[in-house]
Amino acid sequence: MPLEYCYPLKEGEILNEDKSYPLFEVTIHGSDTNRVKLSKRLVCAIKHLPLRLKIHYQKDTIQSIEKGVAKDPTLEYNGKFLAEGLISAEEITKIFENLLNKH
Repeated sequence: MPLEYCYPLKEGEILNEDKSYPLFEVTIHGSDTNRVKLSKRLVCAIKHLPLRLKIHYQKDTIQSIEKGVAKDPTLEYNGKFLAEGLISAEEITKIFENLLNKH
């Protein structure tokens, strides 16, 4: 699908796969509806950044709760929660710009 569209990534699909950008693997915890909403928002927010993104979806509520997830959806990277709830695309962009600056 062309990148001018915002769409939720499938499990294991990599955004900007054909680039040699750094790869960020994230997990989205939450209900089916909110996981899809956050994934779509995530693609819209970062598709222009020089990074590759691979999303994993945690569908097991018990496992998410055991990790400390309290809001639906929650975005996790390297064991840390980057965002809780459906945050704006602008906030997502800032989060990943900061990650890139640290990388």
